[in-house]
Amino acid sequence: MSRLGVAPDVVVACSAVLSESERQRALRFKVDRDRRRFIVARARLRQLLAAKLGVDPREIELSNGANGKPHLAGRFAASTLRFNVSHSDDIAVFAFCDGAEVGVDIEAVRPMNDVDEIAARVFSPAETEALRALDGDTRVRGFFECWTRKEAFIKALGDGFSHDFNSVDASGWRVESFSPAPGFIGAVVTQQS
Repeated sequence: MSRLGVAPDVVVACSAVLSESERQRALRFKVDRDRRRFIVARARLRQLLAAKLGVDPREIELSNGANGKPHLAGRFAASTLRFNVSHSDDIAVFAFCDGAEVGVDIEAVRPMNDVDEIAARVFSPAETEALRALDGDTRVRGFFECWTRKEAFIKALGDGFSHDFNSVDASGWRVESFSPAPGFIGAVVTQQS
């Protein structure tokens, strides 16, 4: 886990680690806060990957799959290291796995008035029924636990939002929920061999 709300000098140092295309991408963010969060999260990803691969963070080559999932590219394309990133507010989490796909998602738990309506659209009937059995804050937390598990699974597949959320079947995958910080729910999904 990394905090993304950092001092301006740290953002400048993080920007120096990024590729030119990543710096250009950062400039396209309209909101300064979002730009800073992207820079810090991407720099931290590069630093973590570099530590695992034994290289300088600026040497990491990344590309995106058809639906946007990042992966190692160039001289690292043959690596079996898989990774995924998620961020919400000023928190970022990173997941790594050697030889198996991985997905991670986090969300800030916040009050929601439309939990049942969203669940009816994207959760399976059994998940929706289980959610309706919960009350108050427990229901909102249950919603985010289910949501992050589904999102992490879809991210592990690399399908993006083209995947039908209510038909998610994670058999053959390990799914774990966690709380990276107070007020946040996360899930990590790894492919089982």
